[in-house]
Amino acid sequence: MRVAYFDCPSGAAGDMIMGALVDAGVPFDALKDELAKLRLPGWSLERREVMKGVFRATKVDVHVHDHDHAQGAADHAHAHERHRHPDRNLHSILELIGASDLPAAVKSNASRIFTRLGEAEARVHGTTVDHVHFHDVGAVDAIVDVTGACVGLHLLGVDQVHCSALPLGGGFVTGAHGRIPIPGPGTAELLKGFPVVDTGVRRELVTPTGAAILTTLARAAGAMPAMTVEAVGYGAGNMELETPNIIRVFLGIASESGRRETILQVETTVDDMSPQLWEVIIERLFETGALDVYLTPVTMKKSRPGTVLTALCVPDRVTDLSRVLFEESPTIGVRWTAYQRERLDREMVTLTTTYGAIPFKVSRLDGRVVTVTPEFDEVRRIARAKGLPVREVLDQARAEGRRLLQ
Repeated sequence: MRVAYFDCPSGAAGDMIMGALVDAGVPFDALKDELAKLRLPGWSLERREVMKGVFRATKVDVHVHDHDHAQGAADHAHAHERHRHPDRNLHSILELIGASDLPAAVKSNASRIFTRLGEAEARVHGTTVDHVHFHDVGAVDAIVDVTGACVGLHLLGVDQVHCSALPLGGGFVTGAHGRIPIPGPGTAELLKGFPVVDTGVRRELVTPTGAAILTTLARAAGAMPAMTVEAVGYGAGNMELETPNIIRVFLGIASESGRRETILQVETTVDDMSPQLWEVIIERLFETGALDVYLTPVTMKKSRPGTVLTALCVPDRVTDLSRVLFEESPTIGVRWTAYQRERLDREMVTLTTTYGAIPFKVSRLDGRVVTVTPEFDEVRRIARAKGLPVREVLDQARAEGRRLLQ
């Protein structure tokens, strides 16, 4: 299986993703030929090499014709451009993609990305998808960015996309809806259920298009999957930051043994602590890298009731987890044992259900779907908003999710 892993130390935007894929081996002429199948007038594509700090990277720019100042596209629509290229609704964008001669997989992925953009915009503006008119994300450059990313992955033969946690950025930006905090509401909506980090940079690091592409296509997010790396590509952004404004993609073949791993089972037994403190300890353990945490009631010497806390972690986290237990509980000893475990292939996907878009955890055995679990926090939010029993929403969402993935 051919895998692409996007490492995003300083953010993500559509043009950065395209640049990284070209740098990793996508033939630039082939990319332009495929994008021409959109039959979308009024733009051209440029590639150049730039330096971002000590990194050489590829910058791919979308130039919109008849613009007063030619510029690279980074998911930001400009007022002058909108006069020449009117806002588009989701239906018109999906029609444009569907009517193209692009491969079916490219059309499917690009349509999924724009559908999620439309759903995110509808939710944050309190309207329906049919009434959403794309401003920034509907511009010509963003259509090319989204479709170009899908084309690049297709030309490289990528079967599965993974991604690092995304830096949130901060501060404020002035856009079509006035002065808004970063990340913008649409971007924040797209990042739900996706790991993020705050690097302290007060700039817009992740654009709506960048967020939509990666959160829609990524099968998993976080650490790089076990793989044999064949190529690395660097895509440049527009900003000058203390950390080089790049995204890099690792291309390679997934390791067959990636599902078998060594974990440690860390334990301690406590009999003299207020039960109210367990919630704090469990939260800190998860924040420190625990894979799972659970409590077991036991009877200790002199028939005293006690509790065994068990935490699972990768080997290099055992010291950190032990420190949490020493700091937050009265224990004076922590023990651990190494275990081998085999786990199912798993991924987070967002599916459109009767209740709207819901993130699901999907597990597979030899490529066959065996579990489809909706994200419970989102199910609970939907149930409260609609005044329905949580169990009813959970059961229907799970059934719809399984049917959609068959």
